[in-house]
Amino acid sequence: MSRGLNKVMLIGNLGRDPEMRYTPSGRPVTSFTIATNRTWNTSDGERHNETDWFNIVAWGNLAEICKQHLNKGQQVYVEGHLQTRRWEDKEGTKHTTTEVVASEMLMLGDRRTTSTDQGDDPGDRDELNNRTEEDEFPF
Repeated sequence: MSRGLNKVMLIGNLGRDPEMRYTPSGRPVTSFTIATNRTWNTSDGERHNETDWFNIVAWGNLAEICKQHLNKGQQVYVEGHLQTRRWEDKEGTKHTTTEVVASEMLMLGDRRTTSTDQGDDPGDRDELNNRTEEDEFPF
């Protein structure tokens, strides 16, 4: 028996706010990018850092959740599969893109740092950012 496997698991930070649109049939689709960082040392002991960017696409209910709850800079876990699309534009130029089609998404990190949780008042953000661990645990 021969089977294939196409599974991607990423943890990274959103590079931009998610953008949602609808297909002609009314199905929601949300796209965003996430950046992952890699660090390694060469044989000379020199430290290198590299950032990889991934295009993420979510469909249906997951698309609506991503649009509603994710913001630029937020850390997120995305699981899905790779998909390569090819198309030709109006000028006849051929394009190819590879993206991660998300099947699961988990918000990571401190939710207090997202703009939707902070409100519009900059004073509210300062108050949240200045909390100590004692403020967080009332016992």
